[in-house]
Amino acid sequence: MAEHAGTGPWQWQRPAQAGDTSIILLGDTNIQDRAEPASAFAHVLGTLQDADVLFGQLEGPLSPPSQDPNTPDIAHKDRWRHSDPRMVEALVVAGFDAVACASNVCFPPAAALNSIATLDEAGIKHCGAGATIDTARAPAIVQADGATIGFLSYTSVFWPVGHAAGPTTPGCATIKVHTGYQPDRRALEMPAAPPIILTVPDPGELAAMEADVRDLRRQADIVIVSCHWGVSSSVEVVDYQRVVGRAAIEAGADLVFGHHPHVIQGVECHQGKPVFYSLGNFAFDWPKMAGRNLDGLMVRLLVRDRQIADLAVLPVRRDADNLIAILDPAGDGRAIVDSLAARSAPFGTEVIARDRDAAVVLPQHTGASA
Repeated sequence: MAEHAGTGPWQWQRPAQAGDTSIILLGDTNIQDRAEPASAFAHVLGTLQDADVLFGQLEGPLSPPSQDPNTPDIAHKDRWRHSDPRMVEALVVAGFDAVACASNVCFPPAAALNSIATLDEAGIKHCGAGATIDTARAPAIVQADGATIGFLSYTSVFWPVGHAAGPTTPGCATIKVHTGYQPDRRALEMPAAPPIILTVPDPGELAAMEADVRDLRRQADIVIVSCHWGVSSSVEVVDYQRVVGRAAIEAGADLVFGHHPHVIQGVECHQGKPVFYSLGNFAFDWPKMAGRNLDGLMVRLLVRDRQIADLAVLPVRRDADNLIAILDPAGDGRAIVDSLAARSAPFGTEVIARDRDAAVVLPQHTGASA
């Protein structure tokens, strides 16, 4: 596998200019059971450290894993193990400024609180989980090169009892989704015809997210919303993802990106702003994920004059040693770029392969809904 395994940063097609702020976004990231936690990033450290702002999805709390098989870390999730708090060293070495915490595995609440305490001690900002709903919904705000970057984190994939944060109880920031089943139009004629699955975000929780975005819009130059959503291992974008993503953009977000499917989904541009429905996996050590769902995307934004001046993606893949590496987008990574382009085309989004990366074309917004 041709990969960028050097210690230096990747040379993007459009280098940052004086006054630019570079932001790198990463999908599901899970570091476990490593003697040297930062070894998970061995092939990409230079690139991650080169970003002015580094942000990604922390897939799993930094909380002491159970040593008793009769008391699993998450009772309803087969073989799940939390990440030992020492694994935060990987995030520190890589230069993470902040992480998104809301997810289906940021559970139970005690583990979420342990993780937050570990991040606080390490000086890494966070969003998406907290001691109350107000703290869970609070943004992570990062200052870099004169720009203010604000992040919000939510999950629509969560256990129905004790997972969502409440007014006085810890947990995650959630956007609840209601699921309905409509009979196939041929159901009377054809027994066992699969139903049409309908998904609708809860109006109250959707409105709360929109209010958070509007509030953050008044504080930050760039607003980025992180969503744990979709169906695991599916490349199909389901209805509610589009509703939530578009609502976040309409409320003032500059970019929305998703995770949880563990595979790459397409990109949609709404009102001239991108929604990456799933970046796939980044570093991922959970043994149950070994050898599967290896591909992902690294997204880089160049911010200039409070606007996104360039939006680029790089294909990444975990290798035989389960180390995440950048693939040459014009070589072994071209299939991932082509797949992203094909999955984005139904949304009318153009992904253009360049020599050093791939660009997502952001159409100029004219004021009408896309």
